[in-house]
Amino acid sequence: MAAVTIRNLSDEAHRALKVRAAQQNRSTEAEMRAILEAAVRPEKRLRLGSALAEMSRKIGLTNADVEALEPAYGTKPAEPLRFE
Repeated sequence: MAAVTIRNLSDEAHRALKVRAAQQNRSTEAEMRAILEAAVRPEKRLRLGSALAEMSRKIGLTNADVEALEPAYGTKPAEPLRFE
């Protein structure tokens, strides 16, 4: 896990952070982690897999449709692109 040091945090911000942590029954460090997680990983962020599944449902794609494409995959792995 990464460690972060926050320098020059005002006394007022530090006190407010300690109060907020106490209200949430967390340590100050745990509250900082929660704040950072919420800021950079919001709950309503786009999740690619969920978005693709929803699109597939909307157009009526079924497992049978996907299975019909499997024979076209072949058994040999794809060759990487070469830019020469």
